[in-house]
Amino acid sequence: MDIRIHASFLPHNDPDTSLAFYRDTLGFEVRGDVGNGEMRWITVGPADQPDTSIVLEPPAAPGTGITDDEHRTITEMMAKGTYAGVNLATSDLDGTFARLQASDAEIMQEPTDQPWGVRDGAVRDPAGNMIRIQELR
Repeated sequence: MDIRIHASFLPHNDPDTSLAFYRDTLGFEVRGDVGNGEMRWITVGPADQPDTSIVLEPPAAPGTGITDDEHRTITEMMAKGTYAGVNLATSDLDGTFARLQASDAEIMQEPTDQPWGVRDGAVRDPAGNMIRIQELR
């Protein structure tokens, strides 16, 4: 079987702020930007990985069948950082976190040696999504 990860989806509550974070702070390239207003789907990814993307999407687009109560729950979970997340990796964890701190990103955990053998840290994107960044060794 030849199965690969092509795209992961993360919700946004402000497309322009999320776009700025992924493009300007993380350095991802913009691969697509469709829709308008808050109903925008923005595809971003690392320049050296053209086959892997993150799609920033509205959390409850019309026609998805999500009820008002479910939308409120999603919004509350996003605000707490418990709705969605992604794991990234870098060869320079300390340098990456220095740039994240300089950009005023919300650091959740400084780079730390974990008891299970990895070194990683955590930050939240503007929508509250948890991003864990692991150091490649």
